[in-house]
Amino acid sequence: MLHVVLFQPEIPQNTGNIGRVCALTRSRLHLIHPLGFRITDRHLKRSGMDYWNSLDVVHHEKWEDFLQYAHGPKRLWLFTTHAEKTYWDANFADEDGLLFGNEGGGAPQWLHDQIGPERRVKIPQPDPALRSLNLSTAAGIGVYEALRQLRPTSL
Repeated sequence: MLHVVLFQPEIPQNTGNIGRVCALTRSRLHLIHPLGFRITDRHLKRSGMDYWNSLDVVHHEKWEDFLQYAHGPKRLWLFTTHAEKTYWDANFADEDGLLFGNEGGGAPQWLHDQIGPERRVKIPQPDPALRSLNLSTAAGIGVYEALRQLRPTSL
């Protein structure tokens, strides 16, 4: 199983889309609070459609709670534009967690420091003048690359 970890997501549509990817790939979604929306938000349900009820989602009130969770990932990979290594160079393993910062500010510096440079990866962008990919697009790319490497027989 893969774990997708969203650090304080702000936009319900992105979280709903990521939830849909997680439901379809049987990945566990971890939401680190505070969220920028309510889970009952109609935009969240619309983007996640009827998949939300099939989703393995765990809420954590704060980062420390996530770290203490017994059924969390064994390793974390932080997807960030502030990485040297690309996600193509990562060797993903079963029970890994793919960590994504929020839409407004990404992951805070202390989180970058905690993960360390060896577990930070970026999605290459040929045009450095553009900011970054949408959060749900980046999460989809990360999940499917990890699954490509793992080649699960259940998919």
